Amino acid sequence: PHAGHGARIMMRSGGDEDDPRLNYVSPLSTRYASREMRENFSDLARFRIWRELWVILAESQVELGMKGVDAEQVSALKNAPDVDIALAEQYERKLRHDVMSHVHALGDQVPVARGIIHLGATSCYITDNSELIQYRRALDMLITMVWRAVANLAQFADEYKSLATLAYTHFQPAQPTTVGKRATLWLQDFMTDAIALEHVRDTLKARGAKGTTG
Repeated sequence: PHAGHGARIMMRSGGDEDDPRLNYVSPLSTRYASREMRENFSDLARFRIWRELWVILAESQVELGMKGVDAEQVSALKNAPDVDIALAEQYERKLRHDVMSHVHALGDQVPVARGIIHLGATSCYITDNSELIQYRRALDMLITMVWRAVANLAQFADEYKSLATLAYTHFQPAQPTTVGKRATLWLQDFMTDAIALEHVRDTLKARGAKGTTG
């Protein structure tokens, strides 16, 4: 399946706008990345995806008739309170395991579903698939921005298609051309990039729900 298929990812809820947990921080991110991109790679966004993956896993188990997993438990997971990072950090200090700390934290928040959280799954089902979903969302954002640049350059090229200028070769003046014509060369690079990024996004595969050797 594709990385984005069937995943109902909750990136925001009410009052999230000023939540510092929704901010991926690095020297490059604070200098160059958009707020939406930093939010996509934030801890809170990642942990919310983990929960969505647990819901999808449990739904599939109910659909397949797996004993011990029922619709009431799945409903409880869907309506769980938001991620309690502080609680998960307490479990992390005790268990020394990132995924299991959130399994236990979610179990405390939704006791009726405690026994089915992460049932039959490996850590990579959570970590690998969640990162792939983040990559796909990032590609969606990036592709939109690149096509926007294409549209802006197309408008610029058309506006200045008759404005004469010198072309360059090896940083030396060459034959006459127009500003619009030069802009179409930049535009072509962006179009090539956008098409390549769309191919990467559209062929991105999810890890799926395999076992440790699957």
